[in-house]
Amino acid sequence: QVQLVESGGGSVQAGGSLRLSCAFSGTTYSTTYRTAWFRQAPGKEREAVAAVYTRSGGTVYADSVKGRFAISVDNAKNTVSLQMNSLKPEDTAIYYCAARMRVGLSWISESEYNNWGRGTQVTVSS
Repeated sequence: QVQLVESGGGSVQAGGSLRLSCAFSGTTYSTTYRTAWFRQAPGKEREAVAAVYTRSGGTVYADSVKGRFAISVDNAKNTVSLQMNSLKPEDTAIYYCAARMRVGLSWISESEYNNWGRGTQVTVSS
């Protein structure tokens, strides 16, 4: 069974940086089709932030984080990371890692992912 564990969350001032990590167990990252980061702010729906496609290495980002966030893979450590720079108070949310094992259609759709971590809190103060 695939297990995902996020780490690296915390509190930071606006303009600061954090690096989140998603560790795979029960399988290797290479067996997935796509891995994504989602976030959910208080009172808001969960939204897709970034994703990486395993086979091609291609990455996609939500407009709100383009140029500030970067998703990357460390195959040796079996982890997917999200480097977050120039953080804004509106980035405050619980961040979740999600993986899809088979070919899918829409990286932003929650229903495409059947493996989720429990989340890590990111708080950005102004």
